[in-house]
Amino acid sequence: MTYTDALVIAGKPLASRLVMGTGGGSISLAVLGEALRASGTVLTTVALRRVDATTGTGVFQLLRECGIEALPNTAGCRTAAEAVLTARLGREALETDWVKLEVVADDRTLLPDPVELLTAAEQLVADGFTVLPYTNDDPILARRLAEVGCAAVMPLGSPIGSGLGIRNTHNIALIVEEATVPVILDAGIGTASDAALAMELGCDGVLLATAVTGARDPVAMATAMRLAVESGRLAYRAGRVPRRWYAQASSPPVPE
Repeated sequence: MTYTDALVIAGKPLASRLVMGTGGGSISLAVLGEALRASGTVLTTVALRRVDATTGTGVFQLLRECGIEALPNTAGCRTAAEAVLTARLGREALETDWVKLEVVADDRTLLPDPVELLTAAEQLVADGFTVLPYTNDDPILARRLAEVGCAAVMPLGSPIGSGLGIRNTHNIALIVEEATVPVILDAGIGTASDAALAMELGCDGVLLATAVTGARDPVAMATAMRLAVESGRLAYRAGRVPRRWYAQASSPPVPE
């Protein structure tokens, strides 16, 4: 067994299974750069509505210096029409067909609006986009998103920025069980053990931002996240022992 295996999305291999975001904190670009390098990520989401992609400076310049690819997202969009327009503007500005699709229902929960999300996904797939939708931990919705042609599904562990970890491991396991596209656990990661658990459940990757950008030491936390994702993936591939209701001696009983 090799200790590294590439995450493949839409036929494109990615050397790291950790996808980083750039929001959720107030750290400087210099510290963000150190954290991104420490994380080992090769793909980083950038909110199109919150940065100016046309100038090529700031975060975009930093990503170029780090050799990290930008994944534009539609954060802040409330309707399918708004998300589709934002994605198209991002494609024009960044010359990429990849988009992390976000359509949230309200500002209090930032939970995905399932109806608008599915509508936007259908339109963007038909328009030639490689769509990675941020979705609820609903196995049926995840299935529908894959069926309309999304390249991956990104179920939340818990609400964005909450740091609550994975609140419904059963649903995440169900999504993984019947997935026909990669599953990237997105949102709610608070610390390294949350990321490891996602990978042990069989997720193909983890996306996080606040857990690093909001940490007391972002660079140290980014390092911990990289190791957690790698360890969780390795443990998943190795196979955990079955859970038992009663004890089982680890050594043969001594003959009397």
